[in-house]
Amino acid sequence: MWRLIESSAKMNCPAEARLLLPAMIATRTGFAHLEQALVANLVQEKVRHVLADLGTQARYAIDLLVRNLFERTADVGFLATDADLCRFVAGLDHDQAAARQRLHDYRDKYTVYDEILLLDLDGRVLVQHDSASPVSHSADPLLAQTLDTDGYVETFRATDLRPGKARALVYSQRMLHPETGAPAGVLCLCFHFEQELDAIFRAYRDPSQRANMLLLDAQDQVISSADPLWIPAGVRMPTNTGAETRLQMFGGREYLVRTFGSAGYQGYPGPAGWKAQLMMPVDLAFRGHAASALDAVEPALLRGLLSHAEAFSPSLHELMSSVTRTTRTIERIVWNGKVTSAANDHGNAGKLNTVLDQITETGERSDALFSHSIQDLYQTVLASSLSEAGLTAQLLVDMLDRNLYERANDCRWWALSAQLRRGLAQPSDAAHAAIAAVLRHINSLYTVYARLLVYDRGGRIVACTGGDELVGQYIAGDTLSRVSALRSELDHYAEPFGPSAFYGGAATYIYHAAIRHPEHSGTVVGGIGIVFDAAPELLNMLHSGVAGRPNMQAYFVAPDGRVLAGTDDAYPTGAQLQLDGGLLALAADGASASVTRILQHRGQYVIAACSRAVGYREFRAADGVEQPVLAVLLQAFGPVREELPPQAGVRIERLSDSGADYAIFYAGRTLMALRAAHIQEAVPFARVQRTAGNGHPARVGMLDVPLSGGHKHFVWVFDLALLATGRPGAVSDNSQVMLVRQGTATIGLLVDDLHSVQQFDAADMTGSPLGHGELALAPRLIKANQGQLLIQEIDLERLYERLRA
Repeated sequence: MWRLIESSAKMNCPAEARLLLPAMIATRTGFAHLEQALVANLVQEKVRHVLADLGTQARYAIDLLVRNLFERTADVGFLATDADLCRFVAGLDHDQAAARQRLHDYRDKYTVYDEILLLDLDGRVLVQHDSASPVSHSADPLLAQTLDTDGYVETFRATDLRPGKARALVYSQRMLHPETGAPAGVLCLCFHFEQELDAIFRAYRDPSQRANMLLLDAQDQVISSADPLWIPAGVRMPTNTGAETRLQMFGGREYLVRTFGSAGYQGYPGPAGWKAQLMMPVDLAFRGHAASALDAVEPALLRGLLSHAEAFSPSLHELMSSVTRTTRTIERIVWNGKVTSAANDHGNAGKLNTVLDQITETGERSDALFSHSIQDLYQTVLASSLSEAGLTAQLLVDMLDRNLYERANDCRWWALSAQLRRGLAQPSDAAHAAIAAVLRHINSLYTVYARLLVYDRGGRIVACTGGDELVGQYIAGDTLSRVSALRSELDHYAEPFGPSAFYGGAATYIYHAAIRHPEHSGTVVGGIGIVFDAAPELLNMLHSGVAGRPNMQAYFVAPDGRVLAGTDDAYPTGAQLQLDGGLLALAADGASASVTRILQHRGQYVIAACSRAVGYREFRAADGVEQPVLAVLLQAFGPVREELPPQAGVRIERLSDSGADYAIFYAGRTLMALRAAHIQEAVPFARVQRTAGNGHPARVGMLDVPLSGGHKHFVWVFDLALLATGRPGAVSDNSQVMLVRQGTATIGLLVDDLHSVQQFDAADMTGSPLGHGELALAPRLIKANQGQLLIQEIDLERLYERLRA
């Protein structure tokens, strides 16, 4: 269409169009470049959206796995010191049934294990948990390695300890003779690896199953696959650990890939070289997304967010600015064309006006097309942010539940410790010292606890870690009654999250289990309380979700909005987090466990995501045992803008084709006019060269005007608003400079914006009440729209006289 308009102008009114053609060609070229930039940005944002989703899932998958395995390293260290099991392995106790029951008890609480074995120094299996897969002897080299190691050994491969399985993840540690301290045997905890990975795959793999989730080893070979029929174990995969925007080829098909290794947890790095990877075929990558992620968002919120495009999407902002500049250029072309037509009427004015009308129509169509495409790009950018925030909130509550699952297990298992049971059943100073020693050993392995404490049936604390100042004090009576009422060793009591004297007055979780008589399990002789080091541990989880993401805050909150922990100093623990739109209530009680919204919060436009904790394995399976928790993500994009009413352009009705032509424009936010015959053209204010000096107060700079023969002529530019109203005009992206002639003299006039070119006759003129006196620049008013609109006509002679004076 632009080329057709150019050709039509050349044929029908070549003289008049001569001045317009360079600007038209530049506009057409600009639209072509905009099209290329827009398509490139659409592709980049769509790809970035997919890669961001894949990366979020991969990063969280490996983080969850490594945090889980860290707990296993502590478990094996504790269980290897269990007094009853050590006596059995050392041959001081021959009750194999009791030892097997002990392993069953442990497995009932830590369901992450599918096998537990005790072996002697020669590799003979003394007792095992899984009777369905019997093992009598092992020749695996991990046994000798474990006996020579002071600590745990992590092994992942095929082993005769797990016959019939292609590989097993085994945590082993030597057990010492209770009397001599010499190695007496080996404990092996076999992690239920496939079950755990299946749970992670289900939770964090793309629900539409367009992507496959993989666990890779240090050689980039597949350890486990969410869809083994698609990608089996053992094959070597291409990886993308650097978030590069490029396609990867596998099996004759192109994929978008994200790969993440673990940064470790509490000093534990995880199995060497393990990585999580998400990969999606490029032919499926852009299907399945909702047509619009923003349909339910209020238009005012969208407009406010879009006003901050420069902050959250510079490329989007640049595209918007480019379209605006091009649209302004078209409007200026048409305005200049109308001025040219009015000043040089050689019988072709009608033809030129037809061309100008086509330029206006095509410009409006082009602007609408680009605006629609930019809106699509805008939605892609925000949809990506919404999706990432939702996934992060889900991960945080999942991470919290997995962590608290371990806490609930720990207190119940440690309550079965023989030293603790005997020490409370037969109290003495020596027994209490032995209890304290056990607690110190446990706390050295499980570093997520601020302190551990054991109390007798009266609630008196007999031993604790983290200092002895609590020994002799009492736990709360309500807590003691709840612990004493626990029905079995599978039950525990979780204190509501809140301030505790056992945690220096700060808020935390404390988990309790009843300690029962060693011979009469129905008799409670006391209890154990484990004080979670909530301040650093909860913040560690939250920071893992927002790390490297600017302007994002994360919180754990109760359903009523009370903050349990947060990365935002404005909301310390115990503060009330208020969110518009009932977001917390929707997540706490709604059909969906996760909700994402765009809303206003504390004077900012934010993307908000909220997810409620739904449990892990058997954790939270029973109502009323655990306190409900929500994770909230808030990503701020900028301050709320004052919503100004849309200003539609003032429309001037065309009365007749007679009379003089007037160029109409805005100056000082007021409609003004000049005889079109005096105007050469309008150019963007950006071309003005600012000058220093003590010249006329209205002079703002100079402008070079091309003349024939390639020469240039410099003219002064003056602020018309300051001259006409006494108040300086505000320079903006819309500001223009009109080149006006008076005889042989040419000057530039800075105006706010251009409006149109219209014809008015003498009947449309009237004197201005503000135009009295020789200094008044607008002695007359133009009555437009049947007198409903008054336009100030600038008297050019008076203007020049004032400048000369």
